[in-house]
Amino acid sequence: MERPLVQDGEANPVRPQRARGTGRLATKASVGGTRLDVLYQEGCAKIRLPKTFDGTMEAVLINTAGGLTGGDRIDWTFDVGAGTHLTATTQACERAYKASASTATVETRIVVGAGARADWLPQETILFDRSSLRRKLEVDLADDATFLAVEAILLGRKAMGERMETGLFRDRWRIRRAGKLIHAEEARLEGDVAALTDERAVLAGGRAFATVLLCGRNAEVHLEPLRRLLEGAEGGVSHWQDKLVARVVAADGFALRKKLIPVISHLRNGASVPKVWTL
Repeated sequence: MERPLVQDGEANPVRPQRARGTGRLATKASVGGTRLDVLYQEGCAKIRLPKTFDGTMEAVLINTAGGLTGGDRIDWTFDVGAGTHLTATTQACERAYKASASTATVETRIVVGAGARADWLPQETILFDRSSLRRKLEVDLADDATFLAVEAILLGRKAMGERMETGLFRDRWRIRRAGKLIHAEEARLEGDVAALTDERAVLAGGRAFATVLLCGRNAEVHLEPLRRLLEGAEGGVSHWQDKLVARVVAADGFALRKKLIPVISHLRNGASVPKVWTL
């Protein structure tokens, strides 16, 4: 619960201003490839669609509030129509700042239709000391749809001498195919985050980590190539039931990105990461 701010001489509490945002996008197939069907944006959530020339669509998500703090909320919804291909990314790294009260919430829902593909490729989320963030990712896939997700977390910016010492981070994923749950995971860092992530069984002192998930009929063929690409990195790759999962841990964001970019390019059939990643 948010704690109200009370100014001297006032009987009524004044609640702090909170950022709210809602963005929705739907695609449809046409002769030229993927086309826009629905676009809705409200509050601090904005969506921009840069030009593409390969029949796919790229959506760049923007939080105009400039970051997240306690009580902020953003909701994203994507409906990827049958036979279309959508890549969703973010204009910059999302930042979760110190929260004096309450918790920021980001919820994303993605529906991928028959024969369609969705690539969920946000740039890294930076968790600052004493930040509090809860995220939820829910994905519903058609029987023959393909889904790629890459989520990277930085526990402060090492080059700036920052570290997330305490705070809260909760991340919940639920992926379903034809209504059946095929992937579920929960991540939770709470309290003394620095001590927790120093544990060898957690991050062994690493300041950056990422999860890569590919759900698709040909996921198995990428197992050995990814193991070669991640050779020498902290983490691993596994495959089962048309699902490929990679976990990567690095000392900082720069080292993590160096490992992730070749992995993403490989899983996108040679296509590079979205251009905003390099701007």
